[in-house]
Amino acid sequence: MLARNKPQGSIYETGLGKGPANFAALSPLDFIVRAAETYPDKTAIIYGETHTSNAEFYARCRRLASVLSARGIGSGDTVSVMAPNIPALLEAHYGVPMVGAVINAINTRLDAPAVAFILEHSEAKLLIADREYSDVVKAGLARMENPPPMIDIDDPLHEGGALLGECDYEAFIAGGDADFAWVPPADEWQAIALNYTSGTTGDPKGVVFHHRGAYLNAIGNVIVFGLNAKSVYLWTLPMFHCNGWTYTWGVTAACGTHVCLRRVDPALIFPAIHEYGVSHMCGAPIVLNMMIHAPEELQGKLNHAVEVATGGAAPPSSVIAAMEEMGFNVTHLYGLTECYGPATYCAWQDDWDHLDREEQAAMMARQGVIYPTLQSLMVADAETLEEVPSDGKSIGELMLRGNTVMRGYLKNPGATEKAFAGGWFHTGDLGVRHSDGYVEIKDRSKDIIISGGENISSLEVEDVLFKHPEIMEAAVVARSDEKWGETPCAFVTLRPGAGKLSAEEVIAWCRDNMAHYKCPNTVVFCDLPKTSTGKVQKFTLRERAEAL
Repeated sequence: MLARNKPQGSIYETGLGKGPANFAALSPLDFIVRAAETYPDKTAIIYGETHTSNAEFYARCRRLASVLSARGIGSGDTVSVMAPNIPALLEAHYGVPMVGAVINAINTRLDAPAVAFILEHSEAKLLIADREYSDVVKAGLARMENPPPMIDIDDPLHEGGALLGECDYEAFIAGGDADFAWVPPADEWQAIALNYTSGTTGDPKGVVFHHRGAYLNAIGNVIVFGLNAKSVYLWTLPMFHCNGWTYTWGVTAACGTHVCLRRVDPALIFPAIHEYGVSHMCGAPIVLNMMIHAPEELQGKLNHAVEVATGGAAPPSSVIAAMEEMGFNVTHLYGLTECYGPATYCAWQDDWDHLDREEQAAMMARQGVIYPTLQSLMVADAETLEEVPSDGKSIGELMLRGNTVMRGYLKNPGATEKAFAGGWFHTGDLGVRHSDGYVEIKDRSKDIIISGGENISSLEVEDVLFKHPEIMEAAVVARSDEKWGETPCAFVTLRPGAGKLSAEEVIAWCRDNMAHYKCPNTVVFCDLPKTSTGKVQKFTLRERAEAL
């Protein structure tokens, strides 16, 4: 007769515990080990005339980890790298976290004050910087009371710039151990990367990634983009953008080949596509525009399929159509730094096959559905969290939830709590959900400007304008731009009794006081429209900017 006594707890809670035989923390560091063991002689990286195998790639990363460890850099320490898309930055994405440290890839377009802020805020223990950025690095370090030690990257493919550090990167890792016995993270929640975003204010926020999220988003890229061991990925997306949207790890996860590209230039892009058989690449709409308008003799004729993923600002349907006409297959991604880059994608539906190219491009320009590694998404009222109807008209805030959402903002619990209000990550983007479940962004709730894939805070630009002695008021909004996607448009009111001030002088003032890419391309002198409470009506200014 069967015993009727009810066991304490579930039958699956006894003798079925978690241990080293059946559990390991998820980490993208596993990818390089597998690539080196499975395809040791296969080319992992192509840069100029240099071809590096998977085994060599892994050995170089271990050398870097070895010398970092010897310097006392370890768990929870920050290592900052300021470099273009070159092998050294790719190696840092593995070598730095191998010792438990956190990789901080710095935006190469930032100015000296921003660089200094990042190094201080992150408490960087070491800076590795390419000599191309020596001027801004030198100025940034000069602003710091306790600047970190520095290692130079003396890339033979670049001329100019000064050597500021204690030694060259190649000499730095030469003394490292290629067989360094690094230890995987015990906790997959451990920080792996730190990326700064200006967000919607002038103060940069440090977005903290963990190993689990980096692993999963990289796998999501493999699934969505169809990466495999035969894939050849061209680096036209900055590695400092959310760690290259986690393709720094995703390409290696698929055992594919990285083609590093120091500059994003059609004169380099098209020859690389033809010479190396590039199969995949990513970039902001501005990159696609550059390729579309490149001379036909430079473009050549594609003799193989090339997959292109684009995001940042939503690409105009005309750009998608033009790329498809050239023979590229375009995938539209949407995401933010706070969600490791891509969080949604416009998945192709079979019933779109019968649409003409323009109609297809219009469907593809939507932000789409969730990534396979994201838990859920909703478009809802920001306060009540009540979802809006999926009618393509009702506007709400896009919110995300899952393992590929950041740990939070470094040293900023208030901003973290606000971003995660109600148990969802609030993107700040306003959009609609169509009857087919696809999301479409309609506006940004906090006036962020996305120019060439870079976030520009309107408040930061306004702050610089307000400092001009002749300017009394200023408001900055996004204006559509065929090349950059968006550019800042400044509306300014001069102080009473001010002398004449030209648009060129205003722009020159901005260029002298901030990173050039953040400066307005258009300046309008006028009285600013305001509400009864004195708040500037930016929606009116956006309409005026588009009508210029």
